[in-house]
Amino acid sequence: MDKNTFALRAPRGWNSYDYYDTTVDEKAVKANTDYMAKHMKDLGWEYIVIDIEWFAPGAGSRRSEYQYIPFNDLVMDEYGRLLPDPKRFPSSKGGKGFAPLAKYVHDKGLKFGIHIMRGIPREAAHRHIHILNGADAAEVANASSICGWNPDMYGVKNTPDGQAYYDSILQLYADWGVDFIKCDDICNTNMYPHNPYSAAHEIEMLAKAIDKTGRPIVLSLSPGPALIEKAWHYEQHANMWRITDDFWDEWRLLKDMFHRCELWQDHVAVGNYPDCDMLPVGELGKGFGTGGWHTRFTKDEQMTMMTLWNIFGAPLMIGTDLTTLDKWTFDLLNNPGILAMNDPAFRPAQLFLTEDEAAWLSTDGKDYYLALFNLSDKRKKVTVSAEKILNGLWHRGMKEPTLSGSYLSLWNGKAVESKDGSVSVTLPAHGSIALKPQ
Repeated sequence: MDKNTFALRAPRGWNSYDYYDTTVDEKAVKANTDYMAKHMKDLGWEYIVIDIEWFAPGAGSRRSEYQYIPFNDLVMDEYGRLLPDPKRFPSSKGGKGFAPLAKYVHDKGLKFGIHIMRGIPREAAHRHIHILNGADAAEVANASSICGWNPDMYGVKNTPDGQAYYDSILQLYADWGVDFIKCDDICNTNMYPHNPYSAAHEIEMLAKAIDKTGRPIVLSLSPGPALIEKAWHYEQHANMWRITDDFWDEWRLLKDMFHRCELWQDHVAVGNYPDCDMLPVGELGKGFGTGGWHTRFTKDEQMTMMTLWNIFGAPLMIGTDLTTLDKWTFDLLNNPGILAMNDPAFRPAQLFLTEDEAAWLSTDGKDYYLALFNLSDKRKKVTVSAEKILNGLWHRGMKEPTLSGSYLSLWNGKAVESKDGSVSVTLPAHGSIALKPQ
């Protein structure tokens, strides 16, 4: 199968991590599924993704000590394949796994995804469990390849038996009805700074295993930062790869994303999506042992994030519990004009970036979008010249670029006039504007 047909546009959905951490359960997944199906599906939101530790009994119960309980007993089958914790996911009882929950999601017209850790459970290796083809898990495991922040897994050796292990878990996920896999500790194995791409063979093994299932499963790689010199490898074997470490609601992290997006702007294409991580909007952190908090981003910063993610063409994964969305945040996420920019047919380009301002455009060779950003801490006029716009359009494939005399602001629907092809707007601190020629 051609993996570039697995995601014809950047995946758009919900992920449990930013709100629930390791504690998400079946009831919460169904509630978010119901909300998305009822209120957001028509605008292309379609993925429901269960993040880390769904296989770990008691996950989150010692959050003041550990995010991931060291050497916890994990739920697995007789072949060392991890299964959902039946206390949190009661429909998985009796060996059903996530099949019933995936069906629930599919019946709502949505797609189902899970988070996995790179490798094979340490417990399976220590107990000498035999994987599906009969090999000893201890022979499949690479005990010298571990994750620095999660204690659950060993890496997998680059052997036929190692491939057989990955084949076995991917076939299980395909049988469940999984449409999306977020694999962690693999995009950048940052435990090993001398070799941050030490799991390259495991990326290839995952891709091969997906292909063998015959099911179009989107493959997303975490954590970042992804290695630009390995862009060709990500593009060949995955659909998404994180260009940042965990992204949270801090202005310094959002401002830094302008550098990261510029680095990766030439690698956005159908089936290939550099990933800016989740959208930390609304209510966050309930499962982190802090009682949770409302996003620390200002409204202008949230609009800047949505403008950049969409004109760049990044995946959109919402981090809050959808059932807690207020009207302002709902409207932020569901602006049709802003979402329309997120089209892999449009090639993005950063026109300029300084300490205080930035400008982006994207074009499919016929039409284009333009976005201006005030990165300073004060209200400021930002200008992009006609020359920069024309050069950007030409370099991004518009053969005979012409500039509009008037633009539509996609956030508020107001007209913005240009002067001799240049565009000047006064923006609030950390604010932005997204424009479409009219």
